[in-house]
Amino acid sequence: MAASTCIDAVNSPAELAVRNLVLVRGDRLVQQDLSFRVMAGETLAVSGRNGAGKTSLLRAIAGLLDVKSGNISLRLDGGRAVTSGEERGNYVGWIGHQDGIKPQLTPLEHLNFHRAYFRCGGNTADALARTGLTQIRDLPAQYLSAGQRRRLAFARLILGSRPLWLFDEPLSTLDTEGRNFVRLLIENHCSAGGIVVAATHEPLGFRSVELELS
Repeated sequence: MAASTCIDAVNSPAELAVRNLVLVRGDRLVQQDLSFRVMAGETLAVSGRNGAGKTSLLRAIAGLLDVKSGNISLRLDGGRAVTSGEERGNYVGWIGHQDGIKPQLTPLEHLNFHRAYFRCGGNTADALARTGLTQIRDLPAQYLSAGQRRRLAFARLILGSRPLWLFDEPLSTLDTEGRNFVRLLIENHCSAGGIVVAATHEPLGFRSVELELS
């Protein structure tokens, strides 16, 4: 399958709507009749106990998990609704528990590959600078700390123009400076009209819409 392209800001979303969603993992019912809306410029913080379905919800929104029933719709500014999981994935920037970093590649090599593969229009040097990785751009990732690897994952996200960001514990492995950086990044994304959905066990530290899964 050909690589997905980064979505231009012209195709920014106006709303993410989830209606009557039923999530099943294996033979276990995880969530049922789950409904919510997130508007452009908003962050949804999803909390709940382990096993409540936070990661499953993110995967379903990203089009990585089939849903038993219900509807997930990303309505664009032009009015068109994207309901196909495969197409919706083209609008998603994802950071999960795993950073997706190859230990043999340097931060610069990682970002250059990502930029070429997804045909992104972002600037590699700018992404490195914004994440504080310029000085170690040529250091193999196997020598990076957990926090630096996390920053590299966010640098990859910065390169793209994906309007819907999905995060699974975005503040994990980060020190105070790193957490403040992530908060600012999210706030700037939302200020530009983006949408963020973040599964988290801790407060994000800024204004957000709250959804607790039981």
